[in-house]
Amino acid sequence: MTSASFDPRALLAESRLGVLATIKRDGRPQLSPVTPYYDRENEVIYVSMTEGRAKTANLRRDPRATLQVTSPDGRSWATAEGIATLIGPGTDPHGPEVEALVDYYRKAAGEHPDWDEYRAVMVSDRRVLMKMSVDHVYGQTIG
Repeated sequence: MTSASFDPRALLAESRLGVLATIKRDGRPQLSPVTPYYDRENEVIYVSMTEGRAKTANLRRDPRATLQVTSPDGRSWATAEGIATLIGPGTDPHGPEVEALVDYYRKAAGEHPDWDEYRAVMVSDRRVLMKMSVDHVYGQTIG
């Protein structure tokens, strides 16, 4: 349910902490705290994750995903559902997979103090960028 004056997309766009739900092999949800970036114009959510973790393995098997964010006061929430694609991991610090992670970081957090270090860590940590095309958004505010 969405209140007429409440815009869940606005909450998605301003939130930098959310919970990503993926689907385990047995069908149950697997929940992970993440740092999302919502590109409202293109209806895409980006999240950086590590290859080999549960959420990454789940998305490689079943790309359906849901992200929920909550306002700082806990009185509003927004949920986005969609299909995820994964970019990476990259092996070249200046390759397209790492460039996608650099772009995500800039949008989600701003400039990094040492981009060479960031790029090296993205390769050594086997970081992957989730790109979720948003199919449905809903939410609610209390009060």
